[in-house]
Amino acid sequence: MSTLLLRLAGPMQSWGTDSKFDVRRTGREPSKSGVIGLVAAALGIARQDRQALQTLNGLRFGVRVDHEGALLRDFHTARPEKGTPYVTYRYYLSDAEFVAGLESDDRALLARIAQALQAPAFPLYLGRRSCPPVGRVFLKISDEPLEAALCADAPPGATRLVLDAAASEPGGLVRDVPLSFDPARREYTYRRVTERVLHGAAEHDPMAELEDAICT
Repeated sequence: MSTLLLRLAGPMQSWGTDSKFDVRRTGREPSKSGVIGLVAAALGIARQDRQALQTLNGLRFGVRVDHEGALLRDFHTARPEKGTPYVTYRYYLSDAEFVAGLESDDRALLARIAQALQAPAFPLYLGRRSCPPVGRVFLKISDEPLEAALCADAPPGATRLVLDAAASEPGGLVRDVPLSFDPARREYTYRRVTERVLHGAAEHDPMAELEDAICT
């Protein structure tokens, strides 16, 4: 197995998996749908190309959290042509930094993705169009499997790994596997994920900041 490593860093990121109506939330780390969307943009894959997405969804996915960042809440005033203006809310991770990994036994596919990330067909962004990455996204292709590749060269401040769960291990369900990015009908399905706290790291939950803000 080989693993493609991507650096995901920027002033703001937003990785929504459960946004509804007027509140657009962000996850604590990059979603699989967000990273697959970034790769698809680099490759120039059409939003309606289900077969190409199926190939990318087959890659085992994981994230190393190097810097959790801080939760930001922004608001927009929507002014419909008819009706009363109303406020919508969007949440972001500020100054967060992650390394994402895509594992496959098809090294040629990973090499094609790596080449596309260095000369993308479409602009890349970190979850939303308003969140461009800073610095290069492609890091390297490692000859190690996913977890070993993410653990290698982890900085002292890295806190945790979030990985696609293996068939034999338990995991929580997350609905962030894209079946179609067609704007007329986006479709997603579930995957199982497992989380590992890195040795010596204190667990940090930026969502607690939101809870504090709501309660005060």
